[in-house]
Amino acid sequence: MKGSLKTYKAKRNFAVTPEPAEGGEEGAAFVIQKHWASRLHYDFRLELDGVMMSWAVPKGPSYDTRDKRMAVHVEDHPISYNDFEGTIPPKQYGAGKVIIWDKGTWRPLDDPHKALKAGNLKFEIAGHKMHGRWVLVRMKGKGEKQEPWLLIKEKDDYARSAEEFSVVDEMPDSVKALPMPEPLPAPGAAGGTGVAPADAMLQARAKARATERTTPKVAMPESLFPQLATLVDAPPANADEWLFEVKFDGYRLLARVDGKDIRLITRNGNDWTHKLQPLRDQLARAKLPSGWYDGEIVVHDEDGRPDFGLLQNAFDENNPGDIVYFIFDMPFHNGHDLRDTPLEQRRALLQEVLAKRESATIRYSTALNAPPRDVIAAACQMGLEGIIGKRRDAPYSSRRSGTWIKLKCGQRQEFVIGGYTDPQGARNGFGSLLLGTYDEDGKLHYAGNVGSGFNANSLRDLKARMDKLAAATSPFAPSREIDKKAHWLKPTLVAEVSFGEWTHSGSIRHAVFQGLRKDKHAGAIRRETPQHVKEKPAMQGKLPASLKVTNPDRVIDQQSGATKMTLIRYYALVSALMVPHLKGRPVSLVRAPEGVGGELFFQKHAEISRMPGVKQFKQALDPDHPPMLEVSSEQALLSAAQMNVVELHTQNANGSSYEKPNRMVFDLDPGKGVSWQQVREGAQLLRAFLDQLSLPAFIKTSGGKGLHVVVPIKPGYGWDDVKAFSQAIVAHMAETIPERFVVKSGPRNRVGKIFIDYLRNGRGATTVAAWSARTRPGLGISVPITWDELEGLQGADQWNVTNVHTRLDIGNAPWDDYAKSAKGLAAAMKLMRFKPGSS
Repeated sequence: MKGSLKTYKAKRNFAVTPEPAEGGEEGAAFVIQKHWASRLHYDFRLELDGVMMSWAVPKGPSYDTRDKRMAVHVEDHPISYNDFEGTIPPKQYGAGKVIIWDKGTWRPLDDPHKALKAGNLKFEIAGHKMHGRWVLVRMKGKGEKQEPWLLIKEKDDYARSAEEFSVVDEMPDSVKALPMPEPLPAPGAAGGTGVAPADAMLQARAKARATERTTPKVAMPESLFPQLATLVDAPPANADEWLFEVKFDGYRLLARVDGKDIRLITRNGNDWTHKLQPLRDQLARAKLPSGWYDGEIVVHDEDGRPDFGLLQNAFDENNPGDIVYFIFDMPFHNGHDLRDTPLEQRRALLQEVLAKRESATIRYSTALNAPPRDVIAAACQMGLEGIIGKRRDAPYSSRRSGTWIKLKCGQRQEFVIGGYTDPQGARNGFGSLLLGTYDEDGKLHYAGNVGSGFNANSLRDLKARMDKLAAATSPFAPSREIDKKAHWLKPTLVAEVSFGEWTHSGSIRHAVFQGLRKDKHAGAIRRETPQHVKEKPAMQGKLPASLKVTNPDRVIDQQSGATKMTLIRYYALVSALMVPHLKGRPVSLVRAPEGVGGELFFQKHAEISRMPGVKQFKQALDPDHPPMLEVSSEQALLSAAQMNVVELHTQNANGSSYEKPNRMVFDLDPGKGVSWQQVREGAQLLRAFLDQLSLPAFIKTSGGKGLHVVVPIKPGYGWDDVKAFSQAIVAHMAETIPERFVVKSGPRNRVGKIFIDYLRNGRGATTVAAWSARTRPGLGISVPITWDELEGLQGADQWNVTNVHTRLDIGNAPWDDYAKSAKGLAAAMKLMRFKPGSS
């Protein structure tokens, strides 16, 4: 077929155009070139018999099997054309810019010559962007000079609807610089056309860009607390859902870049810019986009391994020039908050940002491409500290999270130095350090001694530091194991120590001093206990075959474009998380047949025959009305959603003990002119008062404008007493801080102030359940959070039905202690001088 290049050559002046004349190594290649000629189109080329068969596809390929994309059969091209990317000069055939939009290998599923002759060429393809089975079908022509064909996606695991995914829009860039993807396996071989790493990175980057395009810009916060990893005892079973990096033996460092304003912040919020001026200057020269960058600073030894002692020397000797900054995350980028964006997408953007900005000082922390057990074994063999695992779809959470894990080669952690012993023999300075860790009650418990790992310089320097911290009494909780002749210290210094094992009495053995930690507060040091990796719950959002959804494509929210089916699939996705918040409690349903903005119907009692799974309480909870409702299963939740239920609200008592509420709810409802920061501060103030009353407080977003503070209580008092007591708490807050809070609910009363709604605690009153969507533009969701997350929360509707997938791995974990935290109200009532029965 090489003679077919005659037409190709006749159309071109190779003395002018940079296109190749002929040549190229034969194989089974395909290439798609994006071509800005008189009109933008995509040149789709398949190699066969020494040439590239070519079709011009005006709209480009589509993964939607319903799309039939016009593909005009044009002249064959030489194989060497596969590498062409450039600009065809004006007045030449096809003048305009050309990029290599995709490349890879292809395989016909039948004899290609017979298939071409019959006008039905089916094939399999493996590129960076193109995957799976496709077909080219010849149309019956009407006298055209060039044959019209159709390019169609075949039904397979790669097919996706056009509403969900547009490959040409989400992946617009060149792949010329990327290596060839993994070739298709031989017919009958195990495996399939898996996604190559480069392809996965491109897809992740495209999704992240799409998220940025649809997300409004926000002001970059002045401070940011980093996400921390949890120590685990073994790699996760589903390792393909995680990526793994080297655990650097250094200091965690956040870089806040805003033009020329560059600040370097430790994990505890200390500004170390002045200590790291050379690194700050390197970041300035790199001209990074504005954002928060998260990484670790290290100093390498002669063998290229991070060395914690050398890092300390770099500071002590005021010579931080050898410090290297490995960046592994980017929570904010160019005015966009990426914390809810999945990790894999954040890293794809970060890699692009650093691609042309890396230097000997600033580096991208690459993922390790091997099974985690092999990676940890190799890391230990190389003398590294261990590895870090991160769930690919996890958001960035400013707390210690199970979505980031650490696997260590040996036992190693931080300890508080509470004293030291005298030196023995020829040793100077001190003999050993007395170490400890704090418990949850703030007591420092003795954890053993460390006497090795020091040299003459470190003995001298550390002794000089300790002399300034001398104390008269022991900072440790009483213990028989502590040397009575020890010298006591104020517990402010933190040591990094490696050791062999923990004894039964809670002390370490075979300890070796690694260095002082200047980036960690002593009060935060706890004993690290390895945990099991919490596997992600199987939440696929699949609908049962028995559920018949009417009008699935009806748009119920104009802002997000969500349809009725979107909402039903959302409830299928979160049913395992939501049902525990509903089960056993009377539920009220908010139906929205016309969607957001339409008329709403609030129902405590309803006909359940059309909502399979929804139950009626047998007990006469409300004697003057029909039975109340219970939603205690996925079937009930989905059938309610099919009947246009958007919101689900629950009461404060279980049906089994209805006359004795088992929780109080305080709804922080901001008035006009109240900022979101004031709402967050208001929740913290309420929590502080509840803490004075020794009452536990849990928090969740409302999905609307405010926050819900929930207090689990032991059921001991009736509705009237609980409501009156909650009112007394709110009245105290309003009286104590009148500039912030009001006790009256009217809109005029709360202009510029927050009404803490205690009325939720009355008999029959309800509060929107955790994980319920709201009938507001955007379909926000009420989500349980931790108090540590509150400062970073961007709004009460931060999560909605379109981005909730970024929160599923955390799920109900912030409320794990909810049930066992319940307390009786008697002691709190006594402190408030509240008399039950006086309401």
